[in-house]
Amino acid sequence: ATAGVGLPAFADETLPSGVVIKVTTEGKGPAPDIGELAAIRFASFAGENKIDDVFGTPEPYYTRVGSGGLIKGVEEVLPKMRVGDRWVLTIPGNLAFGPKGRPASAGKPRIPGNAEIIFDVEMVGLPGKEQELIELIGDD
Repeated sequence: ATAGVGLPAFADETLPSGVVIKVTTEGKGPAPDIGELAAIRFASFAGENKIDDVFGTPEPYYTRVGSGGLIKGVEEVLPKMRVGDRWVLTIPGNLAFGPKGRPASAGKPRIPGNAEIIFDVEMVGLPGKEQELIELIGDD
């Protein structure tokens, strides 16, 4: 049961939606279920402009898989990831901030309409699944 059977490791994959996946690290952990809480770290860019970067923060970013809390292109990919995976996504504008883009706000650059977004994302944990592992193997 290996992820990406038939693809060489670190292969690029283009989804039908147009999202391009570049695997930079292949994880061996579990994959999330829809609705499950996932801990991720990510950095996102519109061209040279950094939008967000939570690789250096003490806590990862928590999101419910499939909840729609992140841009569409990321939401589409998260269920395919496993804990330990780090992928760089190239997300077409229509699956990111759309034709309106996003206005500048405190500490955040303006994102032009239909801007392609680069989203470097790492699946760092699934708190729900880890508790089961702790109970399974004990806590010592």
